[in-house]
Amino acid sequence: MNNILNSRIVLTGVGLTSPIGNDLETYRKSLLEGRSGVRLTDVRHMGELPAGVCDFEATKYQNRKELRIGTRAGSIGVFCAHEALAHAGLEMDALEPSRVGVYVGTTEHGNVETENEIHNLSQYDNDVRFWSHHHNPRTIANNPAGEITVNLGITGPHYAIGAACAAGNAGIIQGVQMLRLGEVDLALAGGVSESIHTFGIFAGFRSQNALAKHDDPAQASRPFDKDRNGIVVSEGGCLYVLERLDDALARGASILAEVAGYCMNSDGTDYVLPNPIRQGECIRDALKKASMKPSEVDLVSSHATSTPQGDVQECDALRKAFGDDEVLVNNTKSFIGHAMGAAGALELAGNLPSFVDGVVHPTINVTSLDPACDLPGLVLNEPKATDGIDVILNNSFGMLGINSVLVLKKFQC
Repeated sequence: MNNILNSRIVLTGVGLTSPIGNDLETYRKSLLEGRSGVRLTDVRHMGELPAGVCDFEATKYQNRKELRIGTRAGSIGVFCAHEALAHAGLEMDALEPSRVGVYVGTTEHGNVETENEIHNLSQYDNDVRFWSHHHNPRTIANNPAGEITVNLGITGPHYAIGAACAAGNAGIIQGVQMLRLGEVDLALAGGVSESIHTFGIFAGFRSQNALAKHDDPAQASRPFDKDRNGIVVSEGGCLYVLERLDDALARGASILAEVAGYCMNSDGTDYVLPNPIRQGECIRDALKKASMKPSEVDLVSSHATSTPQGDVQECDALRKAFGDDEVLVNNTKSFIGHAMGAAGALELAGNLPSFVDGVVHPTINVTSLDPACDLPGLVLNEPKATDGIDVILNNSFGMLGINSVLVLKKFQC
């Protein structure tokens, strides 16, 4: 048992859909080319707003009846799960289905389906006989993970992990823990988001004065910029195949990265405003679990959402955690918007190729850097070539003060 608890956990496959690509190669190419995926989309009751919209082939793994019965989040999860297994060189027919676990981070679930049902019902004088009998399975919290298991015939444990915008990291952390406990032999873990299909989230951010606006939607998400004014809501998903190192080596798997450490903690101070002290502690504790010093980190994938206060608070947290140690910092939300429950997992994916090519993609849309966000290692507007990236730290923070940090390292035997 002790050997399992101390197992090294590695990433051997990734499946994703994002506003700038539906596979890792396309996604990475878009990041290095500085291409935004944010465009205008029609939001019920609110008109056209900037958003990150995915365009993947849903019928690749589901028939039209399954798509009609299920949810957008579930469909994103199914697509990502299949793509992750394929990327890892695995087929479900060759796996023991009871030893596969599915752990999907979500920010919220059910809002889209409930809003749609209420809207549809209003067309029939609110006669509840027209309420869909699919509503309950569509809106239960475990839906996205459950749809994956139904589609793939997985009989191991599944659940969705509600951790606000820290959920993508949280899903991966849960997968690591379940592998080390010996509960599963393979984990499909990460996060999904269908957020752009609910007007409520747009309206909520607007009421908080936290919804981005810009004449050019591609420039609406602008973390660290002096003129940033809010969040661009995005959909997307990213799931990883996680395995114990011994199992991965035994089957000759190609290893993307190794999970070196992680931490989750809570601010315990506010519903919305982040606490840089707690964020800094989360970063330091993740590095402690990884047996690393701050100076060993090469790249920080920042959470920065393009809100005036949030970006400054994270920069303060990074200063507290790294002190005088200069570390490169980039941001992916500037390309795709904020993918909520999928954010941490998607943002990590865009940086994983840096372990191979040593190139760091930039934060785009920074035309006037906010002095309060002026970190010495910020990579802005153009990719940066390095002598090599060996350690990536992935920040992901959420409402009600939930913080998550993952530390990944380049795999070495």
